[in-house]
Amino acid sequence: MPPPYRRALARALALTLAAATLTLAGPTAPALADEIPRAPGHRLVAGYEGAPATASPVPGQAPPQHPFLAPNGRSGMHADAAGSGTHPYTGPLGRSPEVTSEKIAPVGGECATATFDAAGRLITVCGTFTGFLLKLLDPRTLDTLAEYKLPQRSSTVEAITRLDFARIFKDTSGGAYFYLDDQDRVVLADSRQHVLRIAHRQGADGRWEFVVEDDWDLTGHVPHDCVSWTNLFPSGTCDPVTSVMPDWQGRIWWVTRLGRVGTVDPGTSAVRSVRLDGEEIQNSFSVDRNAVSIVSDHALYSFTAGPDGTPRIGWRQTYDRGTGTKPGSVNQGSGTTPDLFGTAEQYVAITDNADDRMNVLVFRRGADVPADRRLVCSVPVFGHGQSTTDNSLISWGDSLVVENNYGYENPTSLLLGRSVVGGVTRIDVRPDGSGCDTVWESAVRSPSTVPKLSTANGLLYFYEKEPNVLGVDAWYLTAVDFRTGERRWRTLTGTGPAYDNNWAPLTIGPDGTAYAGVFNGIVAVRDTS
Repeated sequence: MPPPYRRALARALALTLAAATLTLAGPTAPALADEIPRAPGHRLVAGYEGAPATASPVPGQAPPQHPFLAPNGRSGMHADAAGSGTHPYTGPLGRSPEVTSEKIAPVGGECATATFDAAGRLITVCGTFTGFLLKLLDPRTLDTLAEYKLPQRSSTVEAITRLDFARIFKDTSGGAYFYLDDQDRVVLADSRQHVLRIAHRQGADGRWEFVVEDDWDLTGHVPHDCVSWTNLFPSGTCDPVTSVMPDWQGRIWWVTRLGRVGTVDPGTSAVRSVRLDGEEIQNSFSVDRNAVSIVSDHALYSFTAGPDGTPRIGWRQTYDRGTGTKPGSVNQGSGTTPDLFGTAEQYVAITDNADDRMNVLVFRRGADVPADRRLVCSVPVFGHGQSTTDNSLISWGDSLVVENNYGYENPTSLLLGRSVVGGVTRIDVRPDGSGCDTVWESAVRSPSTVPKLSTANGLLYFYEKEPNVLGVDAWYLTAVDFRTGERRWRTLTGTGPAYDNNWAPLTIGPDGTAYAGVFNGIVAVRDTS
């Protein structure tokens, strides 16, 4: 039982937050974007460095288009079913780039996954202390066109009542991962352990709204005694749903933090699940025509569905999970969503959590691959004792790109001009599949973003922060040449912790704008010439 003073504090905070929540209830009118304020010091750092790039498309075959997802590049955090982190349209080339932003909330408001409907409107989920907000934004002005309030996560209540805000930054559940389906509907799992399918539509008066079309309850399969303002000290188990994705047959797969893997049949609403005992799943997952690739904090799995939809393990591959959680990781395990890639052969790539140097691991993903041929290569990356990533790799053709997140924990980690050791590496699988080679290494410091590649212009995009002796926290959108690893240009997005990327992805929109989720909302960068 918590001490009396903590129970009293929790009750006081509960009343305060409940009152704040009531003031936010009700329909939301369209709202003009409010710029995120810059912290002092932005005039003391460079606004732009480098020179504009010339588009140089990267040859290769795009990942297969998933029949139940929006077109590749606009369907989810990792851009497609394969988790490639690539976009088929060009991003900014650095030609007089313009930076705009939207402040979502007085504190917090970070917009994580960003997707785009068929008309190019931006659909994102933004986290606030009163709950996640599903938002429809104008892609140019960032004005809010519609908003739908999702339930508050238990980690937020715990953070407030226990004065431990690290809980929020280690929580990947509640809608942070979602996907846009082939009918431009959002599919996500909320903090009540429900899978929702949400459409957006425009009324006769011209106003937009979100409408829940389907609601599938997983609580019969997932423990749900979670902390809330009406249940501050639960005695049972809470297992948040981390992510959802469809398979090639249209089933909706879901995973939970405590290792449950399940499916929902949208036609019958039947729910099936299994559990990976003693394992955690904190990342999203990837899907090809034949299987679902999921990584836990112990192993990489290939799953298929049985006749009734029950997940079945096709193969399981353990990896070096190290002896503890590194600074820059959510848990003691791989921090990557699996990447499905390859030209001559079909591969799946993750990173491990080896103590000294993290390794990029490439496996053959076929169901009939002999155990002694499963591993293609294990490539150590970055410095000794300073190597981890909690973001997905980029994959294109037989190439992989990985960034180093070692040292980043949350928006307080890099205050007063601090940064991470950084580093970005490109690795290619050999054409004959006999191993892998390091192509280039870059010193770019991208503390926590999910980076992206524009295959239309050949540029990689990172969200960079370098050390500053004056204590200025300057954040940059940085473009790197995919072929050489050379930084081509970077532009200042803002200064201060409000512009900290805090694990959110970079996303390239169909109109060529690069979007970055930041602690206080979302930033957009586009060429003006």
